[in-house]
Amino acid sequence: MIHRPQATAIGAMALAAFLALSLPAAADRPVKIVAFGDSLTAGYGLSATEAFPARLQQALAAKGHAVEIVNAGVSGDTASGGLARLDWSVPDGTDAVIVELGANDMLRGVDPKVTRAALDTLLGRLKQRGIEILFTGMRAAPNLGAEYGQAFEKLFSDLAAKYDVVFYPFFLDGIAAQAKFALRDGVHPNADGVIGIVTGILPKAEELIARVKTKKGS
Repeated sequence: MIHRPQATAIGAMALAAFLALSLPAAADRPVKIVAFGDSLTAGYGLSATEAFPARLQQALAAKGHAVEIVNAGVSGDTASGGLARLDWSVPDGTDAVIVELGANDMLRGVDPKVTRAALDTLLGRLKQRGIEILFTGMRAAPNLGAEYGQAFEKLFSDLAAKYDVVFYPFFLDGIAAQAKFALRDGVHPNADGVIGIVTGILPKAEELIARVKTKKGS
């Protein structure tokens, strides 16, 4: 006959063993990432499976990373527009965010100071929430002039250093201004262009995942 204290202890041990078997370890749960940007993220002119978030998730899975990437891209979004929708676009439980904004600011000739201020606030708020960040930069079109281009492009590297985030200097690196990688509008990437973007940014995405896992202690 088992005395009550001993029975209680055995019951507690059995419950702990059951929970350990039935609940996945934190390290086994997918890293939850929000791809937060404009039409380059949303996948303008492409199917959902051809868009950047889906292609990146597929590429990461092929390398053994368990991730869930949500497409929070909105065509036409500026840095200020992204800031305005940040809280509801990045829900609680998000581990990391890929921030891809600024292209529409440049195309509209928005003062780089305005873009800088919006992205500064956006990155700061994500950091306050303990969310890891992959920050992507953008280059200015030559017709905007050297002064504008320098101020615009510098804001990305400055903010990346300020917040110590994973940084990919040019989201369209390797595919910009190449007709074979663009849709008929000559601006947005086609399916092959997206694959090129994913190939370039993949090491930085893995660095982002490593930061998340380090923070979780896994």
